[in-house]
Amino acid sequence: MVKIYYDKDADLKFLKGKKIAIVGYGIQGRAQAMCLRDSGMSVTVCDLKGTANWKQAEKDGFKPLSAAEASGGADLISVLTEDVVQPKVYGEEIKPGLKKGKTILFSHGFNIHYNQIVPPTDIDVIMVAPKGPGSLVRQMYEAGKGVPCLLAVYQDSTGKARQTGLAYARAIGGTRAGVIETTFKEETETDLFGEQAVLCGGASALIKAGFEVLVEAGYAPEMAYFECLHELKLITDMIQESGIMGMRERVSDTAEYGDLTRGPRVITDETKNEMRRILKEVQNGEFAREWILENRAGRPVFNALVRKDENHPVEIVGRKLRSMMPWMQKDREK
Repeated sequence: MVKIYYDKDADLKFLKGKKIAIVGYGIQGRAQAMCLRDSGMSVTVCDLKGTANWKQAEKDGFKPLSAAEASGGADLISVLTEDVVQPKVYGEEIKPGLKKGKTILFSHGFNIHYNQIVPPTDIDVIMVAPKGPGSLVRQMYEAGKGVPCLLAVYQDSTGKARQTGLAYARAIGGTRAGVIETTFKEETETDLFGEQAVLCGGASALIKAGFEVLVEAGYAPEMAYFECLHELKLITDMIQESGIMGMRERVSDTAEYGDLTRGPRVITDETKNEMRRILKEVQNGEFAREWILENRAGRPVFNALVRKDENHPVEIVGRKLRSMMPWMQKDREK
């Protein structure tokens, strides 16, 4: 049974008087920094000087520093840059300033789990991972609510790593909703599998395949787009709010019967077997090695695949149709 922590289990005293450095002022970094500050914590932020993130930090009332300056003077360093950037930032700017008793915090376990970052043994290494985008973390905090978080302790040098992580989670609103204890291994492997097999890889491949089948059968691309892509949000919103059974209660009986009888013909045992192969590649590090080498080589495969999909018919017709939807134009302007 998983352990879930709430406000009563977390004490902000484990952060009081400590200096916190947020390394990376992107969407997640910005949200966490602002919530920490509003919770009374001492927060310094950093990003590349002159970038949009640096300017946003100044607008938000921070005085951004370089990663070396911010982390060198901090007791807790929260590393919130992209996965592929973290090892370089850690090695060049964070590691030289690490001293015994400090804490380094992540919101995703990739680089620790796959040994791209190997911290010294005399510091605490923890994870606090909100299960939502930074914009939602901030929105819920301001509303007096919170986004559920994951908590993991990889290294507990001080004997207080868990308390520090819980205090951090409370300071960004996580313990209002609930904080689930996990491990770096479990978070990393389930996250990668979910992205690849279902949320991104599986969903986008299913959309394109459905679109192609309808167009090949002579239906208008616009109709195929609406039925295979546009309306997907309606379904996923219902699933997120009420689960699969709740979604089925809210669609037509015709749609529900089609779901129950035809869905298993699309997602077959062979599909599940391929998912198992994908999970194995995550577990044995094959995917991580492939992705790390791809970045070192300048992303040739990644870039080629992106260019190919940019010109897929579903993207071409989608750009045209989305221009007819003023509410989406407004969302993109934000």
